[in-house]
Amino acid sequence: MTIIRHGIGEGRGSGGRTLPFAKAVEAGGWLHVSGQTPMRDGEIVGNGIVEQARIAIDNMLAIVRDAGYDVSDVVRVGVWLDDPRDFWSFNRVFEGYFADNPPARCCVESRMVVDCKVEVDCIAYKAP
Repeated sequence: MTIIRHGIGEGRGSGGRTLPFAKAVEAGGWLHVSGQTPMRDGEIVGNGIVEQARIAIDNMLAIVRDAGYDVSDVVRVGVWLDDPRDFWSFNRVFEGYFADNPPARCCVESRMVVDCKVEVDCIAYKAP
């Protein structure tokens, strides 16, 4: 089985530092996308859960698409929310992306290591 590591050295964290992991790893038709925050150009952006959720999901799906997969190939999404009161607002945003092909999902409250409200990751599958 071939393992393909996508985006090595491309990820930038706060202050523009290179992140020490791949954006995604593909093996046997499975694509594991690393956690994505509402970050652009190495800085957290967006005000409030709705805007930050859109940016984080857009970042995640850009990696999915760059790897040759589609939203409909996403089989599981992990969600970390800084504030559990944001759950229903996040769900409304999430539904806008996945209403036609809802994946399995886990959502937990978690203190973030960067100053944001949400982080998402996913697993996608496409037959090799």
